[in-house]
Amino acid sequence: MTRIAITGAAGNVGRRALDAFADADHEVTPITHREHDDLESEILSVEDRDAFVDALDGQDVLVHLAANPSPSADWDAVFEVNVGGTYNAYEAAVRNDLDRVVFASSNHAVHMYNVGDAAEPESLAEEYRAVTPDDPPFPDSYYGVSKVAGEALGNYYAERHGIEVVNLRIGWLLSADDLAGTQEDPETDSRFARAMWLSPRDCERAIRAAATADLRESPVTVHAVSRNDDRYLSLTHGQRAIGYRPRDDATEALGSE
Repeated sequence: MTRIAITGAAGNVGRRALDAFADADHEVTPITHREHDDLESEILSVEDRDAFVDALDGQDVLVHLAANPSPSADWDAVFEVNVGGTYNAYEAAVRNDLDRVVFASSNHAVHMYNVGDAAEPESLAEEYRAVTPDDPPFPDSYYGVSKVAGEALGNYYAERHGIEVVNLRIGWLLSADDLAGTQEDPETDSRFARAMWLSPRDCERAIRAAATADLRESPVTVHAVSRNDDRYLSLTHGQRAIGYRPRDDATEALGSE
């Protein structure tokens, strides 16, 4: 049985992560920064390194999702939790001799390649290019910068301490109904939503694969979006590296031909 700790377990992606491991093969420890009536969890701030170390005692894998997730956040709002908290995550993992850390990175770590308006991180250029994990990071916001820093920390800890690391660049997790809503919202770039859509069940597939697949290399960076017709993030490496094969597509979910 694999023991898996999940930070940010009460968030949108965190809830899907809990569902991804809802079987007898995994013992899951949710970690949240406050109490939730519907979720029994370890309560701590990822900025508290000592508490983080204590919480990972006896764990095998950490899925580190806790972060300020806003692409519009300023530097002070993302630095302590996204950068400092990720450093604490790796320190806690190494001190407890964990096998693997799955770091929740983001499409925003590379979206400047294809941003439509540099002042609007969730916009998409008319002409866009494919992006693979081998392309250098190119963040579109302070949030994106914090995710690039988190990836760099993981790469360092993988090489320096031998821990397995998966940098999972997560797209835009939305239900099919919420995706449809983005197509009708004049303040939302509908093309960006279709390109970055990550369906709930593909989210579960990606996180489960990242946490449990046999790795031929470490660190590894993979993209976690659905198989959208409008995507530009390459999925090939993720299929080869962790066996992530998404099944949903934004166009199909919207009922378009």
